Amino acid sequence: MTHLTDKSAVKIDKVLVSILGRALKSITDEMSLVMEKTTRSPILCEAKDYVTGLYDAEGRMLEQTENLPILSFSLSPVCAHIAEKFRGEIYPGDVFFHNDVFTLGNQNNDVAAFKPIFVGEQLVAWAACKGHMADIGGNVRGGYNPNATEVWQEALRIPAVKVYERGKLRRDVWELIFANVRLDIVEADMRAEIGSCTVGERRLLALVEKYGLANFQAHTDALMAATERMMRSEIQGIPNGIYKGEATVYFDGKNPGSTYQIRVTITVHDEHIVFDYSETDAQTNGFVNGTYTSSASATILTFLQMVDPLIPHNHGMVAPIEIIIPEGTILNAAYPAATTFGNHLCPPNADAIIRALADVIPDRVTAGWNPLLCSLSTGEDTRKGGPYVDILFIGLKGGSGATSDCDGYDHIGMIDASGGVLDQDYEMFEQMTPHVLERHEYLCDSAGPGQFRGGLGVETRYRVGGEGTQIITFGDGDVEPAFGLFGGGPGTLNKIELHQPDGKVVVPTSKDLIAGVPAGTLYVQEAGGGGGFGPASRRPAEQVQAEVRNGVISLEGARKHYGVALDPETLAILPELTARLRGDLGAP
Repeated sequence: MTHLTDKSAVKIDKVLVSILGRALKSITDEMSLVMEKTTRSPILCEAKDYVTGLYDAEGRMLEQTENLPILSFSLSPVCAHIAEKFRGEIYPGDVFFHNDVFTLGNQNNDVAAFKPIFVGEQLVAWAACKGHMADIGGNVRGGYNPNATEVWQEALRIPAVKVYERGKLRRDVWELIFANVRLDIVEADMRAEIGSCTVGERRLLALVEKYGLANFQAHTDALMAATERMMRSEIQGIPNGIYKGEATVYFDGKNPGSTYQIRVTITVHDEHIVFDYSETDAQTNGFVNGTYTSSASATILTFLQMVDPLIPHNHGMVAPIEIIIPEGTILNAAYPAATTFGNHLCPPNADAIIRALADVIPDRVTAGWNPLLCSLSTGEDTRKGGPYVDILFIGLKGGSGATSDCDGYDHIGMIDASGGVLDQDYEMFEQMTPHVLERHEYLCDSAGPGQFRGGLGVETRYRVGGEGTQIITFGDGDVEPAFGLFGGGPGTLNKIELHQPDGKVVVPTSKDLIAGVPAGTLYVQEAGGGGGFGPASRRPAEQVQAEVRNGVISLEGARKHYGVALDPETLAILPELTARLRGDLGAP
C-alpha cells in the first residue's frame, strides 16, 4: 500500500480508527502476558502488580492494560518527562529506568522501564511497563518502612536514567542500581519489563508498516479525539454544580490517634470536570503521604467507575479532567518526604469522591469499598537458604461496595487493586515463602447489609515459618469500616493478630514493623466487607434465606440486619415474625 508521510493529508476512515484502537489494546494485552509469563516475583506473575502501555512520541497515552488500577495512569507523566529531559539524546535501542517520586513517580517500589520506538530516525512512540519490585533498597527489605521520615530511608531513588544506549548495556549504570537492591529476583524482573517493552515495540512497528506512519498517526489522533468526545459526553451527564466530599486517614505511623482529612471540591461545568484538593490537610512527618501521580491516578480510576466502561484508555480520556493537588498536602508531599504509603491513600480519596457525587449521580456510584489493611512478611527461608519477600495479596482485599442495582463483588476490595480471589495461588504462596496456609475463606456476616449487600470479606490464616521473620503492616482499615449508602449498612472492620506459640497475642497497629516473629506463630487476618446500598429490609426474604444456607449471612445476622426470621432447624422463613421484624426496621 502507499505510505503517506504527511498525516494532515490523510482522510480519516472511522472503521480504521476502531481497528487501530483494538489493535493497540491487543498489543498492551500481549505486553501484559509477557510480564505474567516471564517475571519471577509472585507480586508480579501472580498478583499482577504492574501496568503495560504504549505512548506517542511526546508521552501521551495511546493505550494501556491495567492490571493494578493505581498504576494505570502513572506512566504517561513520566514518559512525557523523559521525552523532554532527554530531547535530542534519545536513540533507537535505548532503555530508561525510573522510580523517582519527585519526578512524577508514584511509589518507590514501582519501577518502570521505557523503550523509545523509532521508524528510521524518527521517534514515533514509546513502550513502557511499570511493576512493583520485591525490593528497592532503603532501610527495610521489601520497601515498606513505617518508621521512615524521608525518602532515603525508603528506597534507592532512580531518576530517569539510561540502562541501554543504542542497544548496548550500560553495565556500570546497571550494576550501580542493582548493587543497592537486596534481591536478585528484582534484576530478573526488570529484564522481564524490558522484554515486555520490546514486544510492544515490535507489534507497534508492524502496525505502522501495515498502514503507513502518516496514516497511523492521523488515525491515532482521531482515536484520541473520539475518546475525548466520549468522555465529555459522560461529564455532560452530571448536572453542573460544585460538590464537596471528604474522608479520613487514620494514624500517620508516628502519632497515635492522629487523623488527616482528604477534602475534594468537584466542579462540573458542561463538558469539563475539576477535582480540587486544595483544602486537604498538610503532609505528615512519616511515610503516610502521597505523590501527585499516585493521587491523580486514584482520582482518575475512581471517576472511571462512574462513566461508560467502554471508553478507550488513551490521552483523550483524561483531557477533559483537571486535577489540582497542591504541594505540601498529604496527597502531594514535598521533597524529601517519605511517601511509600501514597498508593494506599487511594481508598480514602475514592471515598471522598463517592461522597461528593453520591446524591447527584446515585445510579453511578458504589457504597464504600473495604479500606486497606495489609501486611508484608520477609525473612530467611531455611528450606532454600535465602531471603524472601511476600505481600499477602490474598488476605488484604475484602469486599467492594454495592450499587443501586447490584451486590458488591466478594473479596475484590481495595478500590485501587485487582481482584482478590486469584491474586495468589495457595501452593505458590507456600513454595515462595516458608509459611503454611491454614485457612482462606469468605467471612460470614462481613458484607454491609442492604437491599443490595456489599461484597464479602475474607479470613486468612497462615503459620509462620523460617527464621528472622519480620511482619510489616500498612493501612488504616481498622478504625472505620466501608460505609453504606442510602440506608445501606457498613461492612466489618479489618484486623490482624499474631498468635505466638507461647500464647501471647500481638495486635499490630495499622502501620507497624514487628521483628523477630517466632516460627509457629499463627497469623490471623480478617478483611472486611463492602458497604450496602439501600435499606436491608428491602432485600427479598428468600434471597436472605438462600444466603443463610450458603453461610454468607448467619441466622442472627438475617434477623438483626435484614429482619428475616428463619427456623433454626429447617431454615424455613417464619412469615409473621419476619413481617414484624421488617416493620420494626422500617420496611416499606
